[in-house]
Amino acid sequence: MYKELYELVLEEHRKVFETQPLEDLEALMEAIREAERVFVFGAGREGIAARSFAMRIMHLGKETFWLLDDTVPGMNKGDLFIAVNGSGKIGYIDYFLDQARLTGSKIAVITGAPAERTPSEADINVFVPAAVYKGTDPRVVPSKQPMGNLYEQHLFLLFDILVMMLEKKLDLTHDQMESRHRNVE
Repeated sequence: MYKELYELVLEEHRKVFETQPLEDLEALMEAIREAERVFVFGAGREGIAARSFAMRIMHLGKETFWLLDDTVPGMNKGDLFIAVNGSGKIGYIDYFLDQARLTGSKIAVITGAPAERTPSEADINVFVPAAVYKGTDPRVVPSKQPMGNLYEQHLFLLFDILVMMLEKKLDLTHDQMESRHRNVE
């Protein structure tokens, strides 16, 4: 059973990677490169993946904040707000996006449902074509895993690949990234 399940999971991820719109990724990477500061938010398991992405963006040398931390400064024009909203239907993320829009910040939404309100109003819309919890987009790769597992797992992989691509685009080394790692643990 174990081998059957990991082969199923790997095959689902392979299909998502093969159908990923690359122009979406390029637009997000360019926005990260240009941003003065980056603010990130997501909920649930998607949020855990998003928080790991925020950490790596900081390791790339960008001033980066997790939106709900108490020490987050105000957003301004020139900043980038990245929201992960798989189904595109998480109401309080809509609120955060509305507030970020008022600051003049650029907005990127990473989603499995780009036709929903939240993603459709973003400056940058990154469609991750993986089955998402409560998603409705027929273009996603279907999954035999429960709930939004495929989407949530895929975010971790996709974010790590984006960071590796950004490392090259920014002409950074692993050592430079590691020098920004927390050193009091």
